[in-house]
Amino acid sequence: MWCRRNFIRAIGYTTVAWPSIAAAQQSSKVWRVAYLYPGSLANPADHAIFDVFRAEMTTLGYVEGRDLIIDDRSAGGKLERLPSFLTELIALHPDVIVAVTTPAIAAAQRATSTIPIIMAPATDPIGSGFVKSFARPGGNITGMANMVGDAVGKGIELLHAIIPSAKRVAVLMSNNSTHPQQYQLAEAALTSLGVAAIRVMAPTPDDLDAAFETMKQENCDALFVLADVTRPAIVTLAAKSKLPAVYQSAPFMPLGGLASYHPKIDAIFRKVAQYVDRIFKGADPADFPVEQPVIFELALNLKTAASLGLTIPDSLLARADKVIE
Repeated sequence: MWCRRNFIRAIGYTTVAWPSIAAAQQSSKVWRVAYLYPGSLANPADHAIFDVFRAEMTTLGYVEGRDLIIDDRSAGGKLERLPSFLTELIALHPDVIVAVTTPAIAAAQRATSTIPIIMAPATDPIGSGFVKSFARPGGNITGMANMVGDAVGKGIELLHAIIPSAKRVAVLMSNNSTHPQQYQLAEAALTSLGVAAIRVMAPTPDDLDAAFETMKQENCDALFVLADVTRPAIVTLAAKSKLPAVYQSAPFMPLGGLASYHPKIDAIFRKVAQYVDRIFKGADPADFPVEQPVIFELALNLKTAASLGLTIPDSLLARADKVIE
């Protein structure tokens, strides 16, 4: 039986006393944010998340073009482009860098030890060497952790509830440095259900066609996509292959993803904006605690399920936070 945690829903994150909007409005300085994403902001679902961040900055009293400039770069899934983008962004003298996902955070950490970096978010901030502790990060990096490692088991349970007959499940990995650890968690969860885990690598978006051919050769019955930058071709190839896929990332759902279980992404990026605001007002990232999400979302796509000949159990529908019909 698949069940979700009972998360606090009133606010979404641990409480922090934020300065008033009036303080932002009174400032005459023009603040600059460097926004770096390893995926593509051309993807509408990812751009919508970027817009959540921008909208929260507006709510906090900043006006783009008046006292705020946001310089964005997105690498289209090609992580080798991140260092050159950071060189460009740092040359613009940002007051803070918003680094979206672990690959961008790692690249930003290598690029600067002085400009504040906001994790948006990180899978394993301590294990990745970004911070010394959640309470006292100890350097120029702070921000959000996403706890997706804790959610891997729940995602596998979701997949098993939708496709209980699956005996061989592909676990799709990229060149994301957190994926080996995440794969181990997925493998353990699948093994506990008597299901074989099939490791499938697609380091870059250009490798996805070959990855799905591997899944076909391995006779995989379903696919579990580890948390990563959005690669829209995964949804297209899964549909073409008639392969049910469960995702750890929210932006796959508007693209036609079957199901996902993940932290509430809008809440994370509103909080990221609040971190930026605090940095602008003098907070030291070394002493500014890392926060973790307490709201996770279960999303289901009934249209995609029907196209695959699947029936979503009523027990899952009753628990779903979002249902796409």
